Amino acid sequence: MPINDLVAGQNQTGAPLVRTEPIQERSAARIDALLDAAAEVVDEIGFDRLTTAMVAERAGASIGTVYRYFPDRIVLLQALRDRAVQRYRGAVVDAIRDAEPEHWWNAVECAIDAFVLMFRTEPGFRIIRFTDAERSGLPGETVDDDDDFFAHRFAEILSDEFGLPAGDELKFRLEIVVEISDSLINRAFLVDPDGDERFIAEARVVAREYLAKRYGDGE
Repeated sequence: MPINDLVAGQNQTGAPLVRTEPIQERSAARIDALLDAAAEVVDEIGFDRLTTAMVAERAGASIGTVYRYFPDRIVLLQALRDRAVQRYRGAVVDAIRDAEPEHWWNAVECAIDAFVLMFRTEPGFRIIRFTDAERSGLPGETVDDDDDFFAHRFAEILSDEFGLPAGDELKFRLEIVVEISDSLINRAFLVDPDGDERFIAEARVVAREYLAKRYGDGE
């Protein structure tokens, strides 16, 4: 499976969520501006206090403009989440391309490093949880196939590019790695805005030891 397929076939920012379709270039720029404003507000006061009025004020837009694209704050948060997840997937692709890893573990490490980098550089990213709808900031959200998209696509990449045995077991084990890494890295940034390196280092160790026990050390 080509590395690009990690992001291929996914919806563009907010595409299924906004009121106005198709999304033209000008509309896409407005949506990005609104999501940028939402991300800033979320980082400052948290997702639970965010309102559409705050987003409109921060973006320098009318409340009607916000409602044109996002009917309520939950849809706005979903769109922010979707954009952040899409950017993360793109960051993983870029990291793997740049590193040209020789072993499966190096590819997994690229994914972990990209996750950490997103926490440090992507506004609003800290509301994202790949594995926990409640802590993702989206009350009442149900888990669907997209929640496992990354693990399943990444499993196919590790199989095709690095020779790990394909199948449901690899997909399941990568879901476990996503769960572990997501929890530990979120914990790393819970208090420290730069991330507590102890938790980040342990996320790498635990993920590597868990997978190495089943697929070899990758060296």
